[in-house]
Amino acid sequence: MLAKPKLSEREVEVLVRWLRSDSKSEVARELFLAVGTINTHLTRIRAKYAAVGRPAGTKAALVARAIQDGLLDLQDL
Repeated sequence: MLAKPKLSEREVEVLVRWLRSDSKSEVARELFLAVGTINTHLTRIRAKYAAVGRPAGTKAALVARAIQDGLLDLQDL
């Protein structure tokens, strides 16, 4: 079984919205956040995945992790 990082509800929300969208700017507008805040969330998410031995340095890798962890289905993309 794969080790899952403990992501906050907000981190999951940011991650899933970003994976479904074309840009961080779009997600920032939807969530009424700055793009820098989106970047901070994504940096923390990547760090949490790396901490459990499942690094995800690219958007494609984060898609794979989200699918593996049941946060997202291929049909959602």
